[in-house]
Amino acid sequence: MKLATILSLLLVFVTSDMKLVKTKVGDSITVSLPSTFYPMSPQDIAQRYPSVRQPIGAYTNEDRLVDFSVNVSATRWRSTDTEIAKDFFKASIMEMYDRVDFKTEKIEVVNNMRYIIFEFDSRINGDKYSLDQQDAIRKYSYLMYLLINGKTIVFSFNVPIQIKDKWVDTVPEVMNSIKVKPTI
Repeated sequence: MKLATILSLLLVFVTSDMKLVKTKVGDSITVSLPSTFYPMSPQDIAQRYPSVRQPIGAYTNEDRLVDFSVNVSATRWRSTDTEIAKDFFKASIMEMYDRVDFKTEKIEVVNNMRYIIFEFDSRINGDKYSLDQQDAIRKYSYLMYLLINGKTIVFSFNVPIQIKDKWVDTVPEVMNSIKVKPTI
């Protein structure tokens, strides 16, 4: 009896911080993010997304380990090019990492929009001669690409592989909550 009570309290504690809250990202996008997420600071954005294109929105959890971001890609595709774009994005993902294990690779309609979706575990090998990057970096990622009005909008959720099990059920729920106005 005591064990069952402890386990149920533990389950409530573990899942209680996964309450999702509707969040507005820019003028045309909403997503339900965990209530513990907050917008990244300009310093975090500069460190995690070193690019001339700043994300439309970037959020992280209280430990600054788990991230959700929305970007506009420099690559421009027509919405009729979804199949070709999917192959291009897959090749691009495979080039970014030393190892990629795809769990999901599909085109699916989510909230009346057609997305290219990739779910995968990745690894960037460490460098034993480096002072700051000796260990491999392993992550679980869920990416969704939306080709709309000549733009490519990229939605990305990234989790360190060590805590993947805590997030693997929540991430698809977050990603399936994305809503984009067709006039974006």
